[in-house]
Amino acid sequence: MNWRRLWAIVLKELRQMSRDRITLAMIVGIPVIQLVLFGYAINTNLRGLDAGIADQANSAGSRALVMDMLATGVIAPVAHADTPEELVAMLRRGQISIGVVVPPDFERRRYDGRQVAQIMVDGSDNVVQSAAAQLAQVPVDGSAPDTRAPLVSTPAAGPISIVSFYNPQRRSAVNIVPGLIGVILTMTMVLFTGIAIVRERERGNMELLIATPLTSAELMVGKVLPYIGIGLLQVTVILALGRWLFTVPIHGSLLDVYLAAGLLILANLTMGLLISTRAQSQFQAMQMTFFVFLPSILLSGFMFPFAGMPQAAQWLAEILPLTHFLRLIRGVMLRGASLWELWREVAALVAFTAVMMTAAILRFRKRLD
Repeated sequence: MNWRRLWAIVLKELRQMSRDRITLAMIVGIPVIQLVLFGYAINTNLRGLDAGIADQANSAGSRALVMDMLATGVIAPVAHADTPEELVAMLRRGQISIGVVVPPDFERRRYDGRQVAQIMVDGSDNVVQSAAAQLAQVPVDGSAPDTRAPLVSTPAAGPISIVSFYNPQRRSAVNIVPGLIGVILTMTMVLFTGIAIVRERERGNMELLIATPLTSAELMVGKVLPYIGIGLLQVTVILALGRWLFTVPIHGSLLDVYLAAGLLILANLTMGLLISTRAQSQFQAMQMTFFVFLPSILLSGFMFPFAGMPQAAQWLAEILPLTHFLRLIRGVMLRGASLWELWREVAALVAFTAVMMTAAILRFRKRLD
């Protein structure tokens, strides 16, 4: 082995790497992103869950109980209700994650040693149920634990009962399968379209396409349409296997499920097109896709609780389409909500798609010029 020739190859690779800005960004960016996300943004201790309060007693004792629950920091009141039915409607719409109900006869129940309050939990998210268990441990003076287990309730070790909606058995598959739809679509759709334009350029087909009467918008839309069908096929496979293998229910409209999936597919495809217009090679496109996929899966609430993240991380997560899709798909499949009830998430996905598509078309026209 000639060490001089070997050293020449090493220098050549280092120079080539220094000219590749994407590769340099990956060298520095991957450890920085992982350090920041895992060290700062990811927090498994739930804090500030959106909660609704229905204090029907409105006595000094009931107000003290509610204040003690708020003092734990686990929940933050965002809505007040007069009846438990109003809290159930808020849970279905995704407006709250936890509902606290204090009955009108709170003082009598406390005196008799019966259950004095009830915590309603959105069971479509398993981490919320563990937070409710902390609230159930809040002491109630003068009360005694009730050993009777109410219907569809998880008995708590105290006078506060926990009622789990939408997933009373707390099966992990019920929460994971709907989220996997979004994760798989994000990974595949962004990658497929991320290399679409670059592949045409590397094969020399772009000049032929430019010579045709096609406009920039027609070319971009034509690149997107075939992958919509592929994405919907993936959704069908996941739903079928989830139903067959794990008995995952679909409480809402199947049409709403596909419409929600279609919104995420369009959002990811347009983001992939924007990546494709900026990347110089297919390898660069795959590198840039990784930059998108890593924050999406970590910050969207799929792996780690969204409520436990710092405010800055939550703002960043709100930009990602997977964050809004997880709220949509869990709301439709598990809570039986309609797209109209979750219109904020729908609007966020539509706005993201419009911005990405516009940016991709402008960037493509700039490269043509």
